[in-house]
Amino acid sequence: MTAGFVHAFRMLRWGRTLARHGALREIEIAPQTPPLLRRIAKLARFGTGAPKTPHYADAFQALGPAAIKLGQALATRPDLVGPDAAKDLTRLQDNLPPAPFAAVKASIEEAFGVPLESLYSRFDEVPVGSASVAQVHRAVTTDGRAVAVKVLKPGIEADFARAIETYEWAAVRAETIGGELARLRPRATIAYFRRWVERELNLRMEAASASELAAALTPETGFVVPEVDWARTSRRVLTIAWIDGVKLTDLAAVDAAGIDRKLLSQTLVRSFLRQAIGHGFFHADLHQGNMFALPDGRLAVVDFGIMGRINRQARLWLAEILHGLLTGNYARVAEIHFEAQYVPPHHDMAEFETALRSIGEPIRGLPVKDISIGNMLDGLFAVTRQFDMVTQPHLLLLQKTMVMVEGVALALDPDVNMWEISGPFVGDWMRDELGPEAVIADRLVEGARALAGLPDLLRRLEATVPNPGAAPPLPPLAPLPIRRETSRTAWLLLGAGIGVGLGWLAMTL
Repeated sequence: MTAGFVHAFRMLRWGRTLARHGALREIEIAPQTPPLLRRIAKLARFGTGAPKTPHYADAFQALGPAAIKLGQALATRPDLVGPDAAKDLTRLQDNLPPAPFAAVKASIEEAFGVPLESLYSRFDEVPVGSASVAQVHRAVTTDGRAVAVKVLKPGIEADFARAIETYEWAAVRAETIGGELARLRPRATIAYFRRWVERELNLRMEAASASELAAALTPETGFVVPEVDWARTSRRVLTIAWIDGVKLTDLAAVDAAGIDRKLLSQTLVRSFLRQAIGHGFFHADLHQGNMFALPDGRLAVVDFGIMGRINRQARLWLAEILHGLLTGNYARVAEIHFEAQYVPPHHDMAEFETALRSIGEPIRGLPVKDISIGNMLDGLFAVTRQFDMVTQPHLLLLQKTMVMVEGVALALDPDVNMWEISGPFVGDWMRDELGPEAVIADRLVEGARALAGLPDLLRRLEATVPNPGAAPPLPPLAPLPIRRETSRTAWLLLGAGIGVGLGWLAMTL
């Protein structure tokens, strides 16, 4: 267990770096900031020459790999860091110098217990990409298949473990302050971040995510998930099929290749809806750098380290919320928030309905292509503080991904009609999930499960109830009084009883 003064020293060092980039100014001016924290932020900035405009992304970049990942996670939390900081953190580039090839080769050979040459007939020593956690090399397997090999950087697990331990230490102390900090649940945020990092540091889990996503998107023939080479995949090494395509960061090259950008945009939106709403399991890092346009017009995706998952009930609520905001059914949207316990019950539902109306009315009557999902969700989350809504990190990850998908789709096709593409899919899904047939099917499934559980229930009852002829159950007895100390008389009686017992024993021997 790391000592508290070690955590405090790390926090001071990191705080000084953040202050030097002006990243603590928001803490200084925010009215919700506790006075002590405000004074610490001002002290950390003293003598740094911090810029007036904060450079959040640069600050987290300077702090190293773990901070880069934390910054990317905080980019999904405008409620926690503020909208300006969240927007700037989206600039974080996960590009760092690569590890030496000798270390990469040793890591692969240690993972599989065989020489590198027995796995790959060709292995490029210079990586095609190097991020904070891992780097990717192009290779050819011994059976002639072109692959991408992702290898964790040496010592990265220990670096992240140290940083996350300090994040958790700081989150506990922040939450104990109470008030606004408690409502924002910093401990839950760091807990989600830990799970996120643990997945990224286990490349076998990333391979499983790619496999699961590929199975879920089988109906989307225009969306490609590269195949995993399980024989060459371990906890520290991931081998997948090589993608020959054009990155969506280079739209000029996409145009030069004659690829239909409008079709790519439609494929992206439809495939994301199938992931998030249809299956509740979605790629949560769908930026341009992780997607490729293939020569045949299909869309391919890589990097499955960050995945989101929401259960069926949450998906139903989310679909009803979006539908209710668009149709003006604010009463139902308010009911959902109280049913889901997103809003504490001491608030007035009618007041919350009015707040929702302030979000929905400005977009009603607009052409559907002019309605931004991102702006609508931003407005919805803006009322969280007013109604003490406890943060739901899993929904914030979905929100961030929806905004990201919308941005990429618009970059591919500025005239894309998000609602026209999503409408039929969402409508069919809601009809299947909320229609009378779905209700009847759910009740039948519940009844079948109850019937299937009857034999087990009977066995447990038989084990609990005595067989005929056994001792009858005791009559109900009053509970023994609970006393904090035994009285003097009770001690005397107990001593006398012990003495009589010992005397009788001595006479019989």
